[in-house]
Amino acid sequence: MPQLDTSTWLITIFSMLLTLFIIMQLKISKQLFPYNPEPHPTLVSKHTTPWEAKWTKIYSPLSLPLQ
Repeated sequence: MPQLDTSTWLITIFSMLLTLFIIMQLKISKQLFPYNPEPHPTLVSKHTTPWEAKWTKIYSPLSLPLQ
């Protein structure tokens, strides 16, 4: 049975890794990323509710007169 020649495997693996690295670098370098992203100002709408116009008092049970 012939012996498997593994003498070129190291060069093959290194060249494959180098090629993959170069391809990934080229793909990443072609991507466009936004510069200095800033939050968009949101418009705050004022909702008027009936109880905002009136004065209301919340009674705490401890502040009620004793019965």
